[in-house]
Amino acid sequence: MPHQKILLLEDDALFAETLADFLEEEGYEVTTAFDPHSAFDKCYADAYTLYLFDINLPFQNGLETFRQLREAGDRTPLIFLTSRTDRESLLEGFGIGAEDYLRKPVDLEELAARIRAVLRRHSPADAEIRLGGYVMDTRTRDLLQEGKTLKVGRKVYDLLELLLSHRGEVVSQEEIRRHLWRHDEEASDGAVRVYITRLKKLFPDAVENVRGVGYRFHRERIGEPAS
Repeated sequence: MPHQKILLLEDDALFAETLADFLEEEGYEVTTAFDPHSAFDKCYADAYTLYLFDINLPFQNGLETFRQLREAGDRTPLIFLTSRTDRESLLEGFGIGAEDYLRKPVDLEELAARIRAVLRRHSPADAEIRLGGYVMDTRTRDLLQEGKTLKVGRKVYDLLELLLSHRGEVVSQEEIRRHLWRHDEEASDGAVRVYITRLKKLFPDAVENVRGVGYRFHRERIGEPAS
């Protein structure tokens, strides 16, 4: 893994320590700030690959902190970690430029998967992922065949991205639901099966249904698409 630095802005010291320990085990270098003033100092002193910001913070909230960084020209990708449930906060964060949200209590494995997805989208070296006769453009979040964009749907793309991020390990149905639907949307097992069926049409030998558990994607089984 390239040298990737994460700035964690979280005022709960115990939770921040838990997150930092986990992310360091995942191979990231983590710097922790407990309030926005400290976060600003660290942002100006160093460059980071990713920000993880809580929203409810002392002095000012994480939304305003992120807004000020954006206004100063900082384009570092950010994921919000929040206990808030109101739709207005979510929309405000995305309006500023947040990449993603995770609701507290945070599932650490889901956090790791979402971080990988965000960093992959922002990595010039991995801007395109070739899968047999298809290409995933991680910047536009499109699936292409012979240079033409396929209309697979956003959630099908997100599901493919999630399965790939687990590198051949089983992804549970619960994790798929959390990844594809935000907190203000209603998850659907039936819809998951529909999206899996669409992926199987694209990659008939690569998608495995692990009965009662979830799904696994075998990248080594990808063949050329049917003409």
